[in-house]
Amino acid sequence: MSNAADICIKRADCAIVAMESTGVYWKPVYNILESEAIDTIVVNAQHIKAVPGRKTDVKDAEWIADLVRHGLVKASFIPERDQREFREITRYRNEMVNERARELNRIQAVLEGANVKLGSVLTDISGKSGMDMLNAITAGMTSPDELSDLAFGKAKAKIPHLKRALKGSIGEHQIRMLKFQLEHIQFLSNQISEMDEEIKKKPNLSKNT
Repeated sequence: MSNAADICIKRADCAIVAMESTGVYWKPVYNILESEAIDTIVVNAQHIKAVPGRKTDVKDAEWIADLVRHGLVKASFIPERDQREFREITRYRNEMVNERARELNRIQAVLEGANVKLGSVLTDISGKSGMDMLNAITAGMTSPDELSDLAFGKAKAKIPHLKRALKGSIGEHQIRMLKFQLEHIQFLSNQISEMDEEIKKKPNLSKNT
């Protein structure tokens, strides 16, 4: 959709523009029409298909226009632009949180492959004690005694169990894998923190999400 198309719509004295809510393809068109103050509705594609009379995809546009003229479709609710953009960043943040959780599961798999049972002793290996031990492993420390001494807070009471859990067979391959995974987790954590700051700037929008 270009500015020229906007002009054509206005010259044709078009009272309303309607389109199907197919995937995300309607969004750029809707954004442009919205910015030009053109009355635009987005209708549910499944609802249109359920109305008898549709024949071929070639006649989609004519069919939608006819349905709108006869009041046979209901416009979908479209939030304001600020709200839509806010939802995008919050949903993306959730995806990053889920990806970080998946990466932690991959770390658990690497540790299990090296006979290291850290996750069976620490409730959360992404806490300070767990991350300090993992970073120490990637730095070359493999001694169970030295690694368990990195326990912090309540984890100190688990040092005897940690010593047994950390007696594994960590090779160069596992160390490289853990290094890549930890770097990825740090990257994701930084992204999440940046998005949290953006979300804090819009407290009013968060109440409506």
